[in-house]
Amino acid sequence: MFEFLKAIWQNHKLLLDLVKNDFKQKYIGNFLGVAWAIIQPLMTILIFWFVFQVGFKSQPVDNVPFILWLIAGMIPWFFFSEALINGTNSILSNSFLVKKVVFRVSLLPLIPLMSSLVIHLFFIVFMIGMFIYYGYYPDIHWIQLPYYLLATVILLLGLSWLTSSVVVFFRDMGQFVNMVLQFAFWLTPIFWSINMIPERYHWIIKLNPLVYIIEGYRNSLIYHKWFWEDWEMTLYYWIVAGTFFILGGMTFKKLRPHFADVL
Repeated sequence: MFEFLKAIWQNHKLLLDLVKNDFKQKYIGNFLGVAWAIIQPLMTILIFWFVFQVGFKSQPVDNVPFILWLIAGMIPWFFFSEALINGTNSILSNSFLVKKVVFRVSLLPLIPLMSSLVIHLFFIVFMIGMFIYYGYYPDIHWIQLPYYLLATVILLLGLSWLTSSVVVFFRDMGQFVNMVLQFAFWLTPIFWSINMIPERYHWIIKLNPLVYIIEGYRNSLIYHKWFWEDWEMTLYYWIVAGTFFILGGMTFKKLRPHFADVL
């Protein structure tokens, strides 16, 4: 970990240039440019809000306006799904760097992660603005947001190392990740409350580590609950995140010498 952090610092200027280049590649040629990175998630939120609140007449959740409850779940999901999809393809999309001995290839999955993080930070500010607009003013529990953001980044980095190294040899991995994310979206309590299902089945839903992150955002912004109050979920999450971090790092390290031959 120390060597990895040292490599980040030594290559931070190059990483920032690659993040800028990542933005340009995604949105070059579009009239609205980078604005699409913000417009698309906003439109998705508005569609879900219209369908469930206007169409299905969804009531406030725990006396909280549905739109606030919804965005507290949707925004961390957008960050996770976009970063994982782009992280999976990070080696393939930056194959020209793989053969450069001076560049640490394990840093490549950080590029889409940092790119997605910039957009996510904007949406966190947007979300806080929405809460203030509805009369929910900053609370001391809001300081937990950086903790949950860090927890998401650790999980994403491990998963990205794993999927980005495997996809070089098994190109179907990209489609598999997309498919899993589609299932996970509907199975994660993003626009529906976990309290809708019997309590005896809650443990099944909570096996999904994303539940910890999404519930964490809501606990910070809405329910004013500290992460250590649910120590069992916290322990479980870090075991899962740590396992993927170690497994992803080991897989990446083992497959890295063969990247250039396949690419």
